[in-house]
Amino acid sequence: MIVVTGATGALNGATVDHLLQRVPASEVVVVARDVAAAQRFADRGIEVRHGDYADPASLPAAFAGADQLLLVSSSDPRADAVALHRHAVDAAVAVGAGRVLYTSHQGAAPGTPFGPGRDHAATEELLAASGLAWTSLRNGFYAHSLDQLAGPWRETGRIVVPADGPVSWTAREDAAEAAAVILTAAVPHEGPVTLTASSAPTFAQVAETASELTGRTVEVEVVDPEEWVAAQVAAGRPEFVARFALGMHRAAAEGFFAGVDPLLGNLLGREPRTVRDVLARPAAH
Repeated sequence: MIVVTGATGALNGATVDHLLQRVPASEVVVVARDVAAAQRFADRGIEVRHGDYADPASLPAAFAGADQLLLVSSSDPRADAVALHRHAVDAAVAVGAGRVLYTSHQGAAPGTPFGPGRDHAATEELLAASGLAWTSLRNGFYAHSLDQLAGPWRETGRIVVPADGPVSWTAREDAAEAAAVILTAAVPHEGPVTLTASSAPTFAQVAETASELTGRTVEVEVVDPEEWVAAQVAAGRPEFVARFALGMHRAAAEGFFAGVDPLLGNLLGREPRTVRDVLARPAAH
């Protein structure tokens, strides 16, 4: 049995959709904090169970019978993500899960300036110490984030950033499909695996692609980090959100998102989506 948490979100929800193309609904269980929000899965014959990382007592019953357990990482930048993940890992140990798969991130490391990267590294340490078989899906930085991180370049012709560095912008849709392939593979993937697009452009290179697509010049301006944060706040973004994003830019500049790996393309059997594909889509609003 494959048990999937976070399926009411975009990433693992898409993974469940891909799983249903590979295995019967009777072999999949979805765990949700809000069972009603997972009704679309129940309508397709999937068992839906209540489970909440913040309520450890709810997790053993939610994870019971898991041959494989796909744990989504906490997405709340203000939460103690490692503590929440520890609850989930402890419950997986308690029920004897066959394998835990965890949605991690490229560049997971204790020393990264990007907060979630430190949380992912700590969670991988929990998994390594758990005694369970485990796989960490180190997904590349999700490409849909470009809409927010690059700002209103379509209107201004400028991408203003506090630092620049290579990022293997990776389509969340591709990462979700790859997770389903890994979950149904005959041979398991052990430990951390890196799932990225095939290139890692800087924002300067993103601007070049944007210029080619639009036929007008799009430029990058690297500004003082504190000035950038102040401008973000003045534009209405909460300061903690701006500083969260600043950590991402600093990590990029230090090379934490620079690596690329052919595994994603091999799993998909095709070239992963590119930055050009992302920029060619209409901006999300």
